[in-house]
Amino acid sequence: MRKFFTLLGREVRSYFYSPIAYIVLVFFLLVCGVNFYFQITYMNQRPMAYTVEEAFFNNVFFWFAFVLIFPLITMRVFAEEFKLGTIEPLLTAPVRDWQVVLSKFFGALIFYLVLWAPTALYFLFFERVTHQTAAGSWGAYWGSYLLLLLLGSFYISIGCFASVLTKNQIIAAIISFAVITMLFFLGLIQFIMLDVSSSMRDVLGYFSAIEHMGTLSRGIIDTRPIVFYTSMTIVMLVLTHQAFQTRKWRL
Repeated sequence: MRKFFTLLGREVRSYFYSPIAYIVLVFFLLVCGVNFYFQITYMNQRPMAYTVEEAFFNNVFFWFAFVLIFPLITMRVFAEEFKLGTIEPLLTAPVRDWQVVLSKFFGALIFYLVLWAPTALYFLFFERVTHQTAAGSWGAYWGSYLLLLLLGSFYISIGCFASVLTKNQIIAAIISFAVITMLFFLGLIQFIMLDVSSSMRDVLGYFSAIEHMGTLSRGIIDTRPIVFYTSMTIVMLVLTHQAFQTRKWRL
């Protein structure tokens, strides 16, 4: 485990030593800040049946920033190392392939969590300034951020898989963006097509990040997305491990 944590530390440092990481951080917090401001402004104009916390996590601005950050975070995970040749010392080091894959996955996940950490201050400042609650209950906060963790883990695992397939970061970003966008819009079919059967609607509901966020942001903990996203993350990491081993033997 010491070797794994050494690799993990290497991956985390690589993010915070990269100027691209800070560009992503500024872009993301800017979009989230604008989103929060617009939601507050809109809710001040008329009474709403939903809370500030629900408004923040269920709108176009939020999902635009959310889907876009994963290709930016993961495109360099494997692709850059294969392109620069820095993967070769890593392959000859006394570490297992699964340790390499997991260290890169958790390194990206830690940076992803760092992106979201400041957004919790939005609700804290709102309650301090207005003396009103931003959410219906503490369970709403836990549910929203739990889904962010689950969705983030799944989408990061997709990005890692895309990155291990190529040496080109741009191609890796395009592949991961295309797959993530396809999965995201797959969950919207049930809202667009009115003649979808109830059984098909239930199946599409498993892919609907919007529906899951709408449920969990109200503090209703549903185990279905927890099982689904956890399982799919594991599947994608296994595929990434297999692809990494295949490319390893080609070097």
